[in-house]
Amino acid sequence: MSIYLDYLAEIDSRKTQGLAPKPIDDGVLLSEIITLIQDAASEHRADALKFFIYNTLPGTTSAAAAKAAFLKQIILGDVTVPEISPAFALELLSHMKGGPSIGVLLDIALGDDAAIAVQAGDVLKTQFFLYDADMFRLRDAYLAGNPVAKDVLESYAQAEFFTKLPDVEDEIKVVTYIAGEGDISTDLLSPGNQAHSRSDRELHGLCMMTPQAQQEIVALKAQHPDKRVMLIAEKGTMGVGSSRMSGVNNVALWTGKQSSPYVPFVNYAPVVGGTNGISPIFATTVDVTGGIGINLKNWVKMTGPDGKAILNNDGNPVLEETFSVATGTVLKIDVKNKKLTDEAGNELVDVASAFTPQKMEFMKAGSSYAIVFGKKLQTFAAETLGVEAPLVFAPNKEISVEGQGLTAVEKIFNRNAVGVTPGKVLHAGSDVRVTVNIVGSQDTTGLMTAQELEAMAATVISPLVDGAYQSGCHTASVWDKKAQANIPKLMSFMNNFGLITARDPKGRYHAMTDVIHKVLNDITVDDWAIIIGGDSHTRMSKGVAFGADSGTVALALATGEATMPIPQSVKVSFKGQMLPYMDFRDVVHATQAQMLAQFGENVFQGRIIEVHIGTLLADQAFTFTDWTAEMKAKASICISQDETLIESLEIAKSRIQIMIDKGMENAAGTLQGLINKADARIAEIRSGVKPALAPDPNAKYFAEVVVDLDLINEPMIADPDVNNADVSKRYTHDTIRPVSYYGGTKKVDLGFIGSCMVHKGDMKILAQMLKNIEASEGKVEFKAPLVVAPPTYNIVDELKAEGDWDVLKKYAGFEFDDVAPKSAARTSYENMLYLERPGCNLCMGNQEKAAKGDTVMATSTRLFQGRVVEDTDEKKGESLLASTPVVVLSTILGRTPSMDEYKSAVVGIDLTKFAPPVAH
Repeated sequence: MSIYLDYLAEIDSRKTQGLAPKPIDDGVLLSEIITLIQDAASEHRADALKFFIYNTLPGTTSAAAAKAAFLKQIILGDVTVPEISPAFALELLSHMKGGPSIGVLLDIALGDDAAIAVQAGDVLKTQFFLYDADMFRLRDAYLAGNPVAKDVLESYAQAEFFTKLPDVEDEIKVVTYIAGEGDISTDLLSPGNQAHSRSDRELHGLCMMTPQAQQEIVALKAQHPDKRVMLIAEKGTMGVGSSRMSGVNNVALWTGKQSSPYVPFVNYAPVVGGTNGISPIFATTVDVTGGIGINLKNWVKMTGPDGKAILNNDGNPVLEETFSVATGTVLKIDVKNKKLTDEAGNELVDVASAFTPQKMEFMKAGSSYAIVFGKKLQTFAAETLGVEAPLVFAPNKEISVEGQGLTAVEKIFNRNAVGVTPGKVLHAGSDVRVTVNIVGSQDTTGLMTAQELEAMAATVISPLVDGAYQSGCHTASVWDKKAQANIPKLMSFMNNFGLITARDPKGRYHAMTDVIHKVLNDITVDDWAIIIGGDSHTRMSKGVAFGADSGTVALALATGEATMPIPQSVKVSFKGQMLPYMDFRDVVHATQAQMLAQFGENVFQGRIIEVHIGTLLADQAFTFTDWTAEMKAKASICISQDETLIESLEIAKSRIQIMIDKGMENAAGTLQGLINKADARIAEIRSGVKPALAPDPNAKYFAEVVVDLDLINEPMIADPDVNNADVSKRYTHDTIRPVSYYGGTKKVDLGFIGSCMVHKGDMKILAQMLKNIEASEGKVEFKAPLVVAPPTYNIVDELKAEGDWDVLKKYAGFEFDDVAPKSAARTSYENMLYLERPGCNLCMGNQEKAAKGDTVMATSTRLFQGRVVEDTDEKKGESLLASTPVVVLSTILGRTPSMDEYKSAVVGIDLTKFAPPVAH
């Protein structure tokens, strides 16, 4: 009873927050609850019964195992519970969606009681989260002549688990709710500073937008009970910045449908819209939940008689509203004809892109990975029975253009495609299943990934995956009570599942809080690889990497596959020569600025950026590919030269070896396997058998951007432009300004060097600048705090070996201590240098933050409202993004530098070795 009484105490505590009892995942607690159910005299019996039926998490949780075992006893008649008949017990098993419930259903279906076996078989026909061991049991029973096994397999071969589901409605009525104007970051839907609560869905749901917005949504639902609430980004894109499954979960929690009456706070089928559609990475997450993402196009550029856009005094296009989506507007989605109409049925916009055959399947099944599992199950059943599987699911969309060459991403997808027509060459627009080579899970989404794995009944990583890593970087800066409660549990789960983990559950090696993207960049040892990672900055400079939600990451870990269309590509190349005082970060910013100047709109959005940057090693090139998440690109590919790629692979091998030396290798020998693959790839390149990945000369691109390095003559800053009169222009990454714009007078309150955008070279630049300033001024005096968080421990170790860390320590007022890590977030900063633990730090915004209303100059990637810095009533917080030299100088001066000050500060410092690749 002690655990149950603790649970009751927790329930009382949650009541004070307006929360329901937390869903149960602990088998020991559920065992006590089962004991209470069997005690007719217990005063707790009624509540225990409700907890058992309605509040127990499904899948592979230990509670699910206890629940499935008890239901089995009821079905077989070993135990009698008046409120749970055998038929109801079978229904409850059907809602547990895999794991122990499948084992119980198989036990009964393949058992000796013929009548009950048939009933269990009928329930099995509705299930699709089966793994090899489950399918092999069915196959073996079928071969032994079991009639129920035959019946179930025949149903699977027909995919009745899918075909017998209700079709998507022909018409869906919606009522609009404008979540905000301009681009809406997933931070608004699921703030990073609330990351610790993401796995507690009801609690986390309270952080979506504002309490007032939540109340308004509830009121809309009450006023329109026959409609679904569509959350809208007016004059912007919905879901920029990250995939954030927790954001979609929150939207679904407030506006979606309940997945099961027996599983609390798991909703699906949200409807979201944006004037400029849905961010590509967020759209994938919407698919995971069987949701709908609408490109509204309700504001268009006004054009003059010459057909060109009319510009306002600021040089921005003037927009004209074609139809209103003001909060409370009733609209209809005509699914049959793929149109959005007004209440009277008048067409407003074509929405065919939201209702492709593949997306319609996700909506019908309630999730995208239900389709992935379903296809595998149907194929297995048909092969076992020796029959041809009927065409039930939408076939792979295979687009092949005669005589057209392949872009880099098209080549990678052709190599990794599964189940396509043999010998057929696929071009952009094709929609296919692909094998995944590398998978990454980060620590603030990892808890949800673990939940997703449990829900889909997965217990071990797919053998198709070459390597997978669980990071600890997003919770690295503060080892507080929340992290202490969540992270060890996560690391243990992932380590047991088969991932290499940043922390060792057994404590044998030092905790590695390295930024996940840097680790994934190192363990990617094939430029033809596909990488899936639980973070929008999964943007490797080898292979093609897609940031993804926790569900897609779980699916990749469990199956070694993902399903997605082959995106179009935009080619980015360079001409001219860099000035010696420019940093490579300025090239990154200039790419965005010059692209917008050339095309007038963001041609990168939703596409692959194929960047021809092959003279840079993987670490430096990553600065560009990492930034492509802010360019709203789907992904990026770095086209490297042979010798540069070989050198990058050698560096990767050495870092993987360091991981092995630290004791991070697992029983499967994953890390050594990656070194072996790197050696094989190097041999292929050196022999000429398979050179570094490159597109065909006759590949077709959506657009080609040529960046003129001669035009980059001063440092560039990405400015959130927080006071722009047009709110849709605020907090985008499209406002790129030269440092001279600020006239050397803009006050800077805090500087930050860190996140995935920096590498070892940035740390050495910092050290050299401090030495130069002391040499010229006699001392180094900070007029604003400077927070430095190296991305990895490898970098720290190398800086120590080369003497640069001693330089940094000389000027630092704080140095991280892994023996006694910070247990609370810093709330104020002094004007000095802080050497923080490797990890994300301020960039994530979930632990450390700048003071409210500050102007921050940072090397990081995030300038969204409230991420790095929050607003005050008097002043909006600003996160300006710049190169390391600009950040350093801004904290020394306490303001933005002038060009003369900047040039003087970087004299003699080798900022970058980048030069355009020479055509052969």
